[in-house]
Amino acid sequence: MAEDVDFENLVTRHYGPLYQFAFSLTRDEAEACDLTQQTFCIWATKGHQLRDITKVKTWLFTTLHREFLGSRRRQTRFPHVELEYAAAELPVVSPATINQLDSEQLLQALGQLDEIYRAAVMLFYLEDHSYNEIAEILGIPLGTVKSRLTRGLEKLHHLLTNIQTPPQS
Repeated sequence: MAEDVDFENLVTRHYGPLYQFAFSLTRDEAEACDLTQQTFCIWATKGHQLRDITKVKTWLFTTLHREFLGSRRRQTRFPHVELEYAAAELPVVSPATINQLDSEQLLQALGQLDEIYRAAVMLFYLEDHSYNEIAEILGIPLGTVKSRLTRGLEKLHHLLTNIQTPPQS
């Protein structure tokens, strides 16, 4: 059983080959280190489930590869964009408005959106679905998803910035 495997010995034996594999996938030293470490973290929590101890090496390499693929999917869904290049796309909301909003007001504003916009906005921002997933869920083209999100956010922004907050005592 996998419980019999000495963790320190396992790391000593497999760290080098796993790191080399990770580096060949990522071509980035820090990312390869992170992937290798993540693989051993997963082993520490789930390795006991491995029934055939002779498959440890295969399990580690498979786990590392799956983590790599998962990280690439996350990068595709949520690409890193420098703030200075995306500033034009960000809504202009004053800090005073943000400080006055609460979740109840946000949910009320979402409820006031037309259904066609509400579904797209909620799936994207509250459920973290990608554009493609939303298109599949709603059965609409990808371009329609993008336009509904844009229009829905504009309407939501208008609703939220026009909320009259009660005077504070």
